[in-house]
Amino acid sequence: MSATDNALQLPPTFNRLAWSNLAAQSAEQIALAAAPIVAVLLLGVGEGQTGLLQTALTLPFILFAIPAGLLADRVSRRWLMAASEALRAIALLAILVLIWLGSLTLPLLALSGFVAVCGTVAYSVAAPALVPSLVPPQSLPAANARIELARTIAFASGPALGGLLVGWVGAAPAFGFAAALSVVAVVLLSGIYEPARAPAPRRHPLQEIKEGADFVLHHPLLRPVFITQVIFNTGSFLLLAVFVPYAVRHLGSSATGVGLTLGMYGVGMVVGALLATRVMRRLSFGTVIGLGPVTGFVAAAVMALTTFVPAPWLAALSFFLLGVGPILWVISTTTLRQSVTPPRLLGRVSAINIMSYGARPLGSALGAIVGGLYGAEACLYLAVAVFGAQALVILMSPAVSLAQQPEMVGDGPKVLPAC
Repeated sequence: MSATDNALQLPPTFNRLAWSNLAAQSAEQIALAAAPIVAVLLLGVGEGQTGLLQTALTLPFILFAIPAGLLADRVSRRWLMAASEALRAIALLAILVLIWLGSLTLPLLALSGFVAVCGTVAYSVAAPALVPSLVPPQSLPAANARIELARTIAFASGPALGGLLVGWVGAAPAFGFAAALSVVAVVLLSGIYEPARAPAPRRHPLQEIKEGADFVLHHPLLRPVFITQVIFNTGSFLLLAVFVPYAVRHLGSSATGVGLTLGMYGVGMVVGALLATRVMRRLSFGTVIGLGPVTGFVAAAVMALTTFVPAPWLAALSFFLLGVGPILWVISTTTLRQSVTPPRLLGRVSAINIMSYGARPLGSALGAIVGGLYGAEACLYLAVAVFGAQALVILMSPAVSLAQQPEMVGDGPKVLPAC
């Protein structure tokens, strides 16, 4: 059997993690879809209040990513993930009980959802830090592709399933089903063997946060990756902020057409995750890293083209490209972080990566301002410039020159590479 074949034979303990990840991600997406539906149909809230609910469901990514990273570097990552998923199950069950008792209010729904998403944050931070201890270095791309495939399947199907469950069997069973999936994730995690790590010296939390941030911001490979992600998140949510009214007004799309077009993003993510391992075997490691940002730029250009050729299929192609390319980016850059980061820093580095999601509200706000002043078309042209900037950042970095996946580093005395 060749080295490549060996790399594709992922250990059983990792497969438990992969199935746990699928259950956890599905629980998250079902609950995130069900919450606003329940708020509108059961509680009768309006747009402004649902906006506040969505804010409560996204705040944990900004507030708790760094603390979760500190925990992931101090305690067992497997147990942190299991405890986080158990916390999510308890929060979802609380919503179920409140619905049954007729006591659910918007503040209680927002509070329970906030607690549930706190579990999501800790799970999402710890999982990439755990993977390198479960698989050999040459298997990291295949392992990360498996993790991303589970995430994309949940992302593509979870919202639809959440809506169908609320419509078919009611709000309480929908949250009960999501809680059951979280319990399944906990059970799967309990059977994972995590190799023991050397105890890290305990220092002031701010010192540990600074160490993780310094590592990312001074690393010649990770710094441009982080900057690229911040710009990409800004551009993608700038585009999403104006697409629906633009599609209806300029492309003549119906509600069904808009839904199908947006669905092509999920299709692209699944296709990209399925092809990732083959692509990474055939192209140099750095080329795969560059593919995501370049594909994002092409996707933005195709969307801008619809201002001249108002064809809905072009918009669908844009969203497909916006899904397929960046998934290759996520898989390749996750592998890069796992390879060049000392194991004792993996949790904090993973947390800083998740902090790049904080640029998403910036993109949405930019879309609201520019779209309100100059129209949706101006936002699409601006998105091309933003996506062009993130492609330029990564193409000018040494990351795209990597011929192959870097060798794994250890916990040596020197953790910051020379700039």
